Amino acid sequence: MSSSTLPQSSDIHAKALAINLEASIYGTFAEIGAGQEVARWFLSVGAASGTVAQAISAYDKTVSDETYGAGTRYVSKERLLAMLDHEYKQLLDRLGGERGDRTRFFVFADTVATRNYQGTNEQHGWLGMRFQAELGAAPSQILMHINLNDATALLQQQAIGTLGVNLIHAAYHLRSSTERFLAGLWDDLSSERLDIDVLEVNGPGFGGWDSRLLCLDLLGKEMAEAVVFDTKGQVVEPSTPLRKRPLIVRRTLHEELGMFASEAFDAARRKLLAEGKSFEHEPATVIELTTQSAEGGKEYGCAELLARVQQFAPHGSVVVTRYLEGYWLADYLRRHTAEPIRFVIGIAGLFRMWEGGVYTASPGALLENFGRLLYTDVTIYVAPMKMEPFVAALGGLPGGFVMESAESGEMTLEDFLPKPPLDHLLQYLRGAGRLVALDTAAKR
Repeated sequence: MSSSTLPQSSDIHAKALAINLEASIYGTFAEIGAGQEVARWFLSVGAASGTVAQAISAYDKTVSDETYGAGTRYVSKERLLAMLDHEYKQLLDRLGGERGDRTRFFVFADTVATRNYQGTNEQHGWLGMRFQAELGAAPSQILMHINLNDATALLQQQAIGTLGVNLIHAAYHLRSSTERFLAGLWDDLSSERLDIDVLEVNGPGFGGWDSRLLCLDLLGKEMAEAVVFDTKGQVVEPSTPLRKRPLIVRRTLHEELGMFASEAFDAARRKLLAEGKSFEHEPATVIELTTQSAEGGKEYGCAELLARVQQFAPHGSVVVTRYLEGYWLADYLRRHTAEPIRFVIGIAGLFRMWEGGVYTASPGALLENFGRLLYTDVTIYVAPMKMEPFVAALGGLPGGFVMESAESGEMTLEDFLPKPPLDHLLQYLRGAGRLVALDTAAKR
């Protein structure tokens, strides 16, 4: 194959060479776990002496602990920050006096777990960069968490090399807008190779940028499947709130975005604990928002989504996704926990699952999607709704119901009776304990 058919290599080659030829950029590469894939680009394209002060890999755990300190997981934000702190201080101590008046110093660091031989490990990493945007400036910083999707360790290493070169180039040359920065970061990459679920920027080089909006923008650009916010409304690595936890999950879908009730979470927690299972960790509450609309047209904007995140965050972790079907969310959550997952939906949401157009594009439609959603230890708790918000959520009173308790002014799972043959599916799911009525009025 001729070199003209390899635009990826030539593009990344050109970026690395351009940095090497820029006399004011000079720094350290510290990489752990995936080889020195980023440094290799700068060392191989020529003129590396113009950029590389040092390239190291504290691969041994004892060496890493002695260099960066013990007490943190090796692939973690804490370890990445320790690497940046140590290497940046050392770089300035050694070279600041000698060339600080003509040099914009930087440190690039990563700590990564690529695919092990069996393919059983979590394949992810933290990458970061601390740099001077201008001569003598206070440092700016970029931190990101990535998930590696390639099938082999070699391909994953190559993807990290590409991303690292893109990151350094974007940090120095593409900060005029978030649009340019994200586009440059994603050059020659795709969601089939990796995704980014945390992207934090700060410092004078990023004046006015909001990392939360930047992370939400990753979803629209298909650079992330999901972004997780903690109860303070800050973006976090998904494993932080989700790992090995039983989960109570509320999907706030589409037109129901504003119809959130904390009482449903309280009732769901009581019902889960009443199952009598023992858990290593306390159940965590999760609210999902999706960028998609039920009709597949409109997508919600970053500012609107962030406002919803801030509204819901006090009630639990908020996961913003690109998923329309619930089983994709279940699959995503299963990456982080094998404990029970309990979905909480209103009766109007159940009707949308059953009769709406969400699943019409899938072969097997409703039956297939319930099968995929409930494949593992997943149960759907169905919360009652007052009649007025129920009708408003569905845009009218739907057919296919027997409303035996209509006098109460409330719709419950007991009132739901779909037309044949779907009534048999309802009976099965209820009989198997996979679809359960939730009593939000009950107290401890």
